[in-house]
Amino acid sequence: MGWETGRVLVPVDELLATARVVALPLRTRFRGIESREALLARGPEGWTEFSPFLEYDDEESAAWLAAAIDFGWTGYAPGQPVPVNATLPAVRPMDVAEIIARYPGVRTVKVKVAERGQELADDVARVAETRRVLGPAGRIRLDANGAWTVDEAERAIHALAAFDLEYVEQPCATVEELAEIRERIAYLDVPVAADESVRKASDPLAVARAGAADLLVVKAQPLGGIARALAIVREAGLPVVVSSAIDTSVGLAMGAHLAARVGELPYDCGLGTAALLAADVTRDPLLPHGGVVDTRRVEADDELLDRFAADPERTRWWLDRARRCHAVLERAASADAETGAPQSPE
Repeated sequence: MGWETGRVLVPVDELLATARVVALPLRTRFRGIESREALLARGPEGWTEFSPFLEYDDEESAAWLAAAIDFGWTGYAPGQPVPVNATLPAVRPMDVAEIIARYPGVRTVKVKVAERGQELADDVARVAETRRVLGPAGRIRLDANGAWTVDEAERAIHALAAFDLEYVEQPCATVEELAEIRERIAYLDVPVAADESVRKASDPLAVARAGAADLLVVKAQPLGGIARALAIVREAGLPVVVSSAIDTSVGLAMGAHLAARVGELPYDCGLGTAALLAADVTRDPLLPHGGVVDTRRVEADDELLDRFAADPERTRWWLDRARRCHAVLERAASADAETGAPQSPE
């Protein structure tokens, strides 16, 4: 399975006793969706979130449920504010300035590239406008979500390197391809970051062992929670960027608590994405201010949970999904007990 169960595996009925499923509209179409669905629950330590993307199977999504249990049933003290980047969807150049303005004080923008249905010329125009808006001192990183072949990635990065890139995230899909493109573009001095090759891999450390990336993107939910993500960071021995998966402010709070515990953060974190939501579950969303987000628990608001509640069919779908994922965790815990496998560290 590639990950361990957490220290706490609460009964599924206790987990779902307070569960609320929401569908939050996005300001701009992102990753092919216009609404973000999530299941929220309140544990003894506060609200927590379970929101794997819809296409993920139960085995992969179970890590997200382990993270939700960890955050809702473990006391994590508040930490220092975390510097964040702006996230720019694959929009038209004319929309770039307005979206960046939603992230007051940020110095870094992650630009989505390699969007299905678009061409390299669209990416160049978007990145060029981003550089114009940011000025020469701003930082630009790219995210291709593994959509390029090695040849396409080399061509695209060569074309975009002129805009002074901080790094390119997951230019290709596999660890082997990442290693190859990293070698091919060494002359351009553009670092390669791994995201999907960490959070979707059965072995999240394989990319580090293969020397296929200069830095890792880590996310609390898909890695099974704060404790396990920290263990991966320590073992990988590479610089990291703590990021999110278009979470509600509750899920972003989990990411901020992770980032506050990583230690040195040479790169701004991708935890400002509440700015992409047209609605949230709290009256005090975890939005960027002065280039940072706070590290704190987020209190969901009953009226907002009601207003943006998913319809009954989608609610049942999410509750059934959580039960199936909990069964995956139970099987993993039983296997750990039989083999004497250690539990995830603090």
